[in-house]
Amino acid sequence: MKALIAPLPVGAQLAVVAPAGPPREGVLAQVPGLVHQLGFRAKLYPGCHGPAHLGHLAANDAQRLADLHDALDDPEVAALLALRGGYGCIRLLLGLDLERVRRAGKPLIGYSDLTTLHGVWARCGVPAWHGPMPASDWAQPGGLADASRLAQWLQRGLWVGDEQQAPAPHALSHGQQADGILLGGNLSVLASNLGTVAQPELRGAILFLEDISEDPYRVDRYLTQLLLAGVLDGVAGFLLGSFSEADNADAVMAERLHPLGKPVLAGWPAGHGQPNHALPLGLPVQMDVPSRTLRW
Repeated sequence: MKALIAPLPVGAQLAVVAPAGPPREGVLAQVPGLVHQLGFRAKLYPGCHGPAHLGHLAANDAQRLADLHDALDDPEVAALLALRGGYGCIRLLLGLDLERVRRAGKPLIGYSDLTTLHGVWARCGVPAWHGPMPASDWAQPGGLADASRLAQWLQRGLWVGDEQQAPAPHALSHGQQADGILLGGNLSVLASNLGTVAQPELRGAILFLEDISEDPYRVDRYLTQLLLAGVLDGVAGFLLGSFSEADNADAVMAERLHPLGKPVLAGWPAGHGQPNHALPLGLPVQMDVPSRTLRW
């Protein structure tokens, strides 16, 4: 079998970087122990320690960008682990060295605001993991189970023929099969990335979408924006994760997505809710709606 994402050995060093928001008080001190508990070593980069900038950024842009570049260049770092989401990744695009991303070829682990950097990784041809982050998920009730699943995937790697399956049928699911590169992430962030280097090439892709605290009219707005921008026309199919802590938006998504005539697999266990299973991005996948399966 061929490894699509190489396994990380037990004890591999993860660069913990903070390209977006600052951690809550008292959480950062727990992170190295949590990483060690899952079988890895943590190297916390300076931006994780602040000082916070403008109240909503972990550190100033220069520091957060330097951390990303240093982690990519460090030969002892096997993968980059985002401390948390929030906001801030899009501010780094003006200075981000895409050649460094390509040359390093290191997976980036995270979700939410990390959708911006996942788009960059995809443009550079480097796979990534949409998965839980230590400061926002691992230490929360029930979060360690998701972190353990992530660690198992990291240590096992991803191989041709691997499968993941949604736990139950969902009323939004529609159609049969689709093949394409799995891309996407947070819907609102994806919409904000339009016209930037973080906008992935979605022609022929399986587009994964999830969000939090976005009521139906806002989900409608983002999907309509993507539709009007023409980026949904060539999508091969849609994979829908959790849309949590908001009124149910299923009717909006059905009205916007079903008329496109593309397969839709909904109820995928990934996003801001629990469970939040690790999902590899940037690689070709076959999506089978009737069996609720992804196959690499």
